[in-house]
Amino acid sequence: MIENIDRHLEMGKELEQAIIDAANQIVVPTLVATLCIAIVWFPLFMLSGVSGYLFRPMAEAVIIAMLASFILSRTLVPTMAKYMMKSHHGQPHEHQQHGQPGTEPSRNVFVRFQQAFQQRFDRLLDRYGALLEQSIAHRRAVITLSLVIAVCSMGLYFSLGRDYFPEIRSGAIQMHLRAPLGTRIEMSARIATLVSNSIEQLLPDQVENIVSNCGLPVGPHNLAFIPTPTIGPQDCDLTILLKNEKSPVWDYRRILRKGLNDRYPGTQFTFQPSDLTAKILNFGAPAPIDVQVKGPDMYPNYEFTRKLADKLSQVPGATDVVIQQTMATPTMMVEGNRTFGFGVNRTLKDVVDNLLMTTAGSQQIDQIYWLDPSTGMSYLINVYTPQPQINIVNSLMTIPVGDSSNNSSKSDVQLLGNLANLSAKGTPGVVTHGNIMPLFDIYVSVEDSDLGGVLADVEKIVHGMEREKPHSATLEIHGQAALMNDAYVELILGLLTSIVLVYLLIVVNFQSWLDLFIIITALPGALAGIAWSLFLTHTHLSEPALTGAIMTMGTETANSILVVSYARERLQEHGDALRAAIEAGKTRFRPVLMTASAMIFGMIPMATGYSQNAPLGRAVIGGLLMATLFTLLFVPCVYAIMYTRRTAQQPKEIS
Repeated sequence: MIENIDRHLEMGKELEQAIIDAANQIVVPTLVATLCIAIVWFPLFMLSGVSGYLFRPMAEAVIIAMLASFILSRTLVPTMAKYMMKSHHGQPHEHQQHGQPGTEPSRNVFVRFQQAFQQRFDRLLDRYGALLEQSIAHRRAVITLSLVIAVCSMGLYFSLGRDYFPEIRSGAIQMHLRAPLGTRIEMSARIATLVSNSIEQLLPDQVENIVSNCGLPVGPHNLAFIPTPTIGPQDCDLTILLKNEKSPVWDYRRILRKGLNDRYPGTQFTFQPSDLTAKILNFGAPAPIDVQVKGPDMYPNYEFTRKLADKLSQVPGATDVVIQQTMATPTMMVEGNRTFGFGVNRTLKDVVDNLLMTTAGSQQIDQIYWLDPSTGMSYLINVYTPQPQINIVNSLMTIPVGDSSNNSSKSDVQLLGNLANLSAKGTPGVVTHGNIMPLFDIYVSVEDSDLGGVLADVEKIVHGMEREKPHSATLEIHGQAALMNDAYVELILGLLTSIVLVYLLIVVNFQSWLDLFIIITALPGALAGIAWSLFLTHTHLSEPALTGAIMTMGTETANSILVVSYARERLQEHGDALRAAIEAGKTRFRPVLMTASAMIFGMIPMATGYSQNAPLGRAVIGGLLMATLFTLLFVPCVYAIMYTRRTAQQPKEIS
């Protein structure tokens, strides 16, 4: 608006008339451009799940801000221009006075800066004008070369890789330790202490503190709401706090994975997401890919799960491939002999009660509380045999088994070994159910690769082993990877819908399919710029990057509308398509450059930061850089070709 008012003032118009003419001239193009930018954000409203919760507020904020800015640009900006530009009205521009004979440079620093900037900008505009004239003179070659570059750049998308959300630098590492099955809790704590010392040695001067939690969480409430893969006393969760909050955690994980596996053979180390966004996207799972084998036959399914896990561990980029459930936890099975029990008047209940009383305590069979009369507080009384006294199998065999009816005498006490058979077996450490059916989880993490590529390889292996699985089993892939595919499909379908709406909006306002085609010709340039920016910065394609592509397309469409609408006005005035294209490029050079530069500079902190929205900023910067070149050079050339041919055909049709 301000640039257009200034241009009308240069024509010698009165201030109010210049403001009115400037506002009327761009009201339709700016309205269409604003609506286009708003429409391209509608795909984000179609996202479901976690991605919808993350991006819908952003889309709402952008749409409301764009509509509010359009209203203010139609009301407040012209009013402020009338009062604040009075001092400039009727005076020659200072950048024209500066440098002329008899004029002295201003002593105001800001005025001198503005004068110097304006001189350099005028030289840039002259160079652009000369380049534009040469481009239109060789418009067919320029268009062909531009299209070849854009189309070839599209091939970079196949090498970018796909992620749901990028991993960022962090100040914490979450690691899980699983000692050999059957390790007692005190031994697991000792191993965790040794591992903590080794971590500080492998990462010198990088570790601030290490917090370890071994064993199962206390109580069913904690077990339900604490996302942890612990299933027994052999498991420990280690939270490694780093001194630098922006540490390259992927490099540290690589060092720890190799160093700890060499130092502690037989102990399994896996790494989990430590940042909150990744935990939310994983829904508490320790890995982004969760392959589930579900079915009623547990032991055949477990053997198949082990074969599948071995093949998944060979996928390039797949790390920490582990089976969550175990089927070989060391267990002493006590099987009561009913025949011997009836002979000595002992039931299986007697055997179980005495066994639980000795090993777990009285709280398992008969909870007794003692009320302290002085405080009124109740305390649970638990009577059991100290664990050091039950450290061998013979200790279990000699557990006395009394009669629950209290009819037996002291000399009639029987030993557990006379009434039951003891055997060592491997049993499930935990049994997980999905829709009633038991299931096994194979967790697959991704390192040094993209999530989409690893997921594609995992899907190939899973589909290839369909014939080998037990007949009653089913294979399913869950986790962040499955959500990523759904979000990509929703976003792309929504983007196509918004493109259709933008096209219809432009056609209705411009009443021309040809102008619509010319406006969208800069889109390949935007896509090419996005591909190059992600490729050069080694950034994978992700949800934030696709959001940046949406922002780029909206801004590029708005800039193209400004150029084509002015060229259309000039063509109606003098009928020369080549001249109209050149005038549109030169006149709209400043607003197009200002719009693109403002967004590019605004995105630099985001693109260079360590947030998960960094791909968004990189996509916007690269896309707008290339899209601006296409808008200022490619679009005028396309306009010149289309309307030169059209104006040449009109006299023939009239004749």
